[in-house]
Amino acid sequence: MKLTETDLLGLFHIEAKPHADDRGAFGRLYCEESFKSSGLDFTPVQSNLSTNKAEGTLRGLHFQNGQFAEEKLVHAVAGSAWDVAVDLRRGPTFGHWRAIELNAMKMNAVFIPKGFAHGFITLEPNTSLLYHMGSSYVPEQATGIFWSDTDLSIDWPVPPKVISAADQILPNLKENYADLLKDKTKMTLF
Repeated sequence: MKLTETDLLGLFHIEAKPHADDRGAFGRLYCEESFKSSGLDFTPVQSNLSTNKAEGTLRGLHFQNGQFAEEKLVHAVAGSAWDVAVDLRRGPTFGHWRAIELNAMKMNAVFIPKGFAHGFITLEPNTSLLYHMGSSYVPEQATGIFWSDTDLSIDWPVPPKVISAADQILPNLKENYADLLKDKTKMTLF
């Protein structure tokens, strides 16, 4: 398994090295030793599965506040998705985003550290994503940012066809962090 850090500190693209034969393929999706050797102290405490029927299903951009912030290891276990992480941490990369195409056949993944919003759009029908979470879900701490916020200018590769009602009314970055955008030293969430 190969872990490659992106230009956003702590955000990693993870590539399995699948072994293929006539039966199919086998690949390691998580290895504590490999993570630790890359400086990641990550222990999954919860796993979630997101199934998506249609191409163009968009979920996100979600995160949990403050001490409830989540780190995530996300894999496509069927189909493919364009996975997006938005940096909400205090510092020069606040509001920057990166995307990694996750593909079940490639067995690749993304590790998203605490302090990021996360979302994805499916690139084909019947796409499923497996999330290994470093923190438990706390519904009253869950929030998000509107997927097409012009301040983020995320370049989604396909137009969304399916979006939940809740995701359609998420606030934009300025609504969530108006005071932070004036003075980044006031950031207290992450």
